[in-house]
Amino acid sequence: MATYKEIKGVTVQTKDTDPVLNVGSWSSGGTMNQARRASGGAGSYTAGFVFGGLNPFYDVAETYNGTSWSEVNDLNTARGNLVGFGTSTAAFAVAGSSGPQPNYQNLVESWNGSSWTETTEVNTARYALGGGGTTTAGVVFGGQKTPSSADANETEVWNGSSWSEVNNLNEGRYFLASVSAGSNTAALAVSGQDPSGNVTSVESWDGTNWTEVNEVSKAAYGRNGSGSTTAGLVFGGDGGGVTAQTESWDGTSWTEVNDLSTARRSGGNEISQSGADGTTALMAGGATPSDTGITEEWEFPGPTAAVLTEGSLFLSGGTTLKGFGRYAVGGAWASGGNMNNANAAVGSLGTSTAAIEFGGYYPPGSAPGRITVEEYNGTSWTEKNDMSTYRAERPGAGTTAAGLAIRGNPGNATAVESWDGTNWSTVNSSNTPNGGNSAGGTQTAAITFGGETTANTELWNGSTWTETADMNTARGKMSGSGTQTSAIGSGGTPGPAVLSESWDGTSWSEVAEINTPRSAGAAGGTSNSSALAFGGGPSRTANTELWNGSAWTEVANLSSATQDMNYGSVGTTGGTLAIGGDASPPVSTRTEEWTADNAVLTITTS
Repeated sequence: MATYKEIKGVTVQTKDTDPVLNVGSWSSGGTMNQARRASGGAGSYTAGFVFGGLNPFYDVAETYNGTSWSEVNDLNTARGNLVGFGTSTAAFAVAGSSGPQPNYQNLVESWNGSSWTETTEVNTARYALGGGGTTTAGVVFGGQKTPSSADANETEVWNGSSWSEVNNLNEGRYFLASVSAGSNTAALAVSGQDPSGNVTSVESWDGTNWTEVNEVSKAAYGRNGSGSTTAGLVFGGDGGGVTAQTESWDGTSWTEVNDLSTARRSGGNEISQSGADGTTALMAGGATPSDTGITEEWEFPGPTAAVLTEGSLFLSGGTTLKGFGRYAVGGAWASGGNMNNANAAVGSLGTSTAAIEFGGYYPPGSAPGRITVEEYNGTSWTEKNDMSTYRAERPGAGTTAAGLAIRGNPGNATAVESWDGTNWSTVNSSNTPNGGNSAGGTQTAAITFGGETTANTELWNGSTWTETADMNTARGKMSGSGTQTSAIGSGGTPGPAVLSESWDGTSWSEVAEINTPRSAGAAGGTSNSSALAFGGGPSRTANTELWNGSAWTEVANLSSATQDMNYGSVGTTGGTLAIGGDASPPVSTRTEEWTADNAVLTITTS
């Protein structure tokens, strides 16, 4: 019999440790001694430097050795929302605020590795600015300035002895991220806030002029940056709620990559030398919204790491033959445990293995609705304590231990109930009465959008609802999913519709239409870049479609064409539930479980 080498010309390698994916990811680093946000930063991934910050105004400075933080000599002037650049042994701390706004500063302090010295001030006092470079060749830009609290577009360069005003940013803004890799002739000004709110705009500096380039996907303030103008990262921020989102820049376009482990904004600004090639970065401190000292490190596998290659074969541990490949986009539906009560138009929240369903419609011939609640453990449903008020078409947000049930029908209610894992209690109502709405997020940071006669969008901060930007088209009974900062709604009434809209934390944008017109369909997903829409009516469908951030693709169908399943998304595009619904009268107890793995896969072949 021919050997593998005789057939393919190569041998099968034996691996003591399986190869890994060549992708960047965040991991935990040492915790700072002083929890804070809006500090200045300099240095690198293994030699970081953080100073100043909020809240209150700090003068504390700390250095990082790749493992732990050590306190060093303090700044001369305590301040926050400053910018830093340079290295851990030669850095600048520029501008910021040293008291209640608008107490903005033009102070500059120089660090020599052991102490701080005041040096030449910048021309424009400001805070929440960007910058980069070294102690002999620096640049600062943007921010907010006095006396009018206008958004600054001024750019200043440092030549080692003085600051000079040069060409302005095209768009004045503050709380922006900067990416410079220690250069004053090549930088990016990313996102931030202007008078209209959070923005997605990005500008590139070539040492002389600013040029608008491709925008990031998320409008947010308080993001952080690292890398260069050809290989950069931006991460974290707040776009209506703190985010863990990380985006990678290749000199032309932005791509979403692995998220931070902890969502937050306003970490050390900017540890700009870190990862000039975009392969390493440091996120130090920030607000979750509580101030934190958490440090996370971004890196790719080391240069000596064995990296998985498409189509490779190897013996794992010398005993198990494995191959490496990728799944095609898709997934499959399978039967799950039946509910105790037949139900349709239920509310839902949680994940595919830990979910809650509540409210809904009785089967035909019974009373008009339910207050019953059931919890799913991935196998079976258990009855829990009832809600206080019957509602159907009432979406949920949160987890089985901490959730919300938001609005619903009948009566286009504004009522909201909170779930603590055992009981329901009434909390503050939403502003706009409308049923058939969509929702997502958590018990303390939720979003509800749309409804049978409204384009209304409202955000929940744990105690109150605030109206924000409306959808472009009023509609209800959508397949809606996502979070307070990243959501998508498709289909709906009037219709059935094919229209889809994407929410970026600030505004709604019309995106590619869904393939199958539907209303009263269900959804799964946690962002505007990855979602599932399935089922719906009025002519019942089993169709399931996957959204990848730019287009809808038809994937495996439900076992039965069904409408009026669960309102409120459950889980992700990798695992969600279709609960109950009207497959054709009578109403169903059925649960279907969707599972998919669209990622890289190591396959055991023998």
